[in-house]
Amino acid sequence: MNSAHHRSVPLLLAVAVLFAVPLTLSADGQDNHTKGAKPRHISEGQEVKLSDYLVPGKTTIFDFYSKYCPPCRAISPRLEKLHATHDDIAVVKVDINRPDVEGIDWSSPVARQYDLRSIPHFKVFGPDGKLKAEGDPAYEMVAGMLD
Repeated sequence: MNSAHHRSVPLLLAVAVLFAVPLTLSADGQDNHTKGAKPRHISEGQEVKLSDYLVPGKTTIFDFYSKYCPPCRAISPRLEKLHATHDDIAVVKVDINRPDVEGIDWSSPVARQYDLRSIPHFKVFGPDGKLKAEGDPAYEMVAGMLD
């Protein structure tokens, strides 16, 4: 073998490993389809594919929120407690605000993607990954879980 071939083997291995990593890993290297100790925070205003964050076998609650929304801030600790105390429930927080926007970012790509008109806005998926409720019915469902 020539020396050029020997140098290319590590490069080929690195490329192979890179492409073998599942696309569902988050930036911190965690599997997006598992429930962590705390609710996962996603989006920062960007479009998001919710199915990439469903937790199989668990009820997954997507909470569309903004830090500029007083009702969102009020319910957040209760959602965190729900996530922490119920093994069968995973909460995923979808931040509708882009980092450089102050105030509720109704024009963000994710707010437009889901046609959001009020927040907090919930989408609740069953353990089978199917949408169970969204909007007002989902809010009522989540409120019942918090009692």
